[in-house]
Amino acid sequence: MRRAHGIVLAGIFAATILVLLFMGRTWWGTAEPGFWTGGVGSAQNSQLLFDPYTFTHISHGIGFYLVLRLLFKKKFSFGALLVMATALEAGWEILENTNLVIERYREVTIAQGYFGDSIVNSLGDIAVTVVGFWLAARLPLVATIALFVGIEVVLALTIRDNLTLNILMLLYPVPAIQAWQSGG
Repeated sequence: MRRAHGIVLAGIFAATILVLLFMGRTWWGTAEPGFWTGGVGSAQNSQLLFDPYTFTHISHGIGFYLVLRLLFKKKFSFGALLVMATALEAGWEILENTNLVIERYREVTIAQGYFGDSIVNSLGDIAVTVVGFWLAARLPLVATIALFVGIEVVLALTIRDNLTLNILMLLYPVPAIQAWQSGG
């Protein structure tokens, strides 16, 4: 990866921090500073650096790699594709922390108490998206798909949520899924 790509990546992280600060997001949210929370229903979820949803962002990176590689492999280098994926993830982190999306999460998913991500959590999510992208670029396609499916299955079994369910419930809520996710 070229030095210019690294500078652009740092710029994306810095710009994301500035936008989230402008939006009123806090560094650590309401939680004490820390690195991990395992409780998806707790007030610390999405406030610390990592939480169970961190794994869905690894999946974001895998998905971005597969789609961008399919669309642009011959046109752009790995570094340029990584910059694109990082910008997409940063854009999602900003959109995810708008009142519109926060309210949508509260209305149709199991995240009734969700009030957005802390800046540190958003940065962690972007960083692990980069990790997922890098893994997808290095692993054989079968291993990459197995990793994605494995993350989805483990999250469904442990927290009753994953990237697929999250997207489905945001776009087309299914009451039976919401009941299952709520423990019913």
